[in-house]
Amino acid sequence: MPVVLRTIGLLMLSNVFMTFAWYGHLKGLNTKPLWIVVLISWGIAFFEYCFQVPGNRIGSELDGFSTGQLKVIQEIITLSVFLPFAVFYLREGRESGEPIPIARTARLFSKHQDCAARDAQ
Repeated sequence: MPVVLRTIGLLMLSNVFMTFAWYGHLKGLNTKPLWIVVLISWGIAFFEYCFQVPGNRIGSELDGFSTGQLKVIQEIITLSVFLPFAVFYLREGRESGEPIPIARTARLFSKHQDCAARDAQ
């Protein structure tokens, strides 16, 4: 297996765990006490690090990626993992008719930027 695919594969696995650790509790665990949810999330996040650290090290040492390149790769993977997670696991965006859950957020951000630019003039 090419090293670059190993790096990307490890970062993808890491991101799946990260997404569940950060957002998975919003479905099904929202009635549990916060301290329990934090402990569960930490337990899931442990596995995130088991893939993230080797992925970054392999990417840096064997692929020659810079830290900035690894971060950009991770952010692309984050969106690639999060959007299906939000739509299919959390079932977001379907009630509002949004094509993807981030579309509404992007429109709100754009509107905020327009207002800030207008106020700056």
